[in-house]
Amino acid sequence: MSGWQDYWQLADGVGRGVALALLAMSIAAWVVILWKLWVLRRAGQDIARAVPVFWAAATLEDGRARLAGMDREGVLLPLLDAVIAPTTGGTLESAASIESRLTRRLRDALHRGLAHLQFGQVLLASVGSTAPFVGLFGTVWGIYHALAGIADAGQLTIDKVAGPVGEALIMTAAGIAVAVPAVLAFNLYGKWVASSEAELEGFAHDLRQMALERRNGN
Repeated sequence: MSGWQDYWQLADGVGRGVALALLAMSIAAWVVILWKLWVLRRAGQDIARAVPVFWAAATLEDGRARLAGMDREGVLLPLLDAVIAPTTGGTLESAASIESRLTRRLRDALHRGLAHLQFGQVLLASVGSTAPFVGLFGTVWGIYHALAGIADAGQLTIDKVAGPVGEALIMTAAGIAVAVPAVLAFNLYGKWVASSEAELEGFAHDLRQMALERRNGN
């Protein structure tokens, strides 16, 4: 902590602004990391449990009731509702074929579900890619500020330089420390989202086939 305290005391407004920016980026990243961990784990568990339970139902109404009770993140039920929703007459949608209507409705519902699962990925990617450079800027500015202060004092010795420069290097380490968790979480969560996306697309495809077969009386 003494290093941070020394840096804060020696830094000017720009240096302190960089430190506060890194702090804000770290807090935002960790909030998203913890929130997405909770959301994606729940969604993955719900998809794995709810889809087999739905297909085991005796009727469509029973299957919908089961989905409603198990789909905590709301990524499965909108797909079923898109299939069973009535079509209003006299609209462009009603003029399209049943295949086109089902495809469009399922696509829209799938996109909304994926947007929920992907929320926060952009922030994690942004923090992971920019935090090291923000920290490096803080280091460069801190070194410049320290050398300028030493030059004004007229005492340029190695011990006078090593202290301020060492304190300024803390910002580079801080930028890396902020970026690493964000990058790791982005990669891990991207894999989880892709897995959920594949399961949701398969469920949407099966629902579409079921709706067409029911309409054809098969």
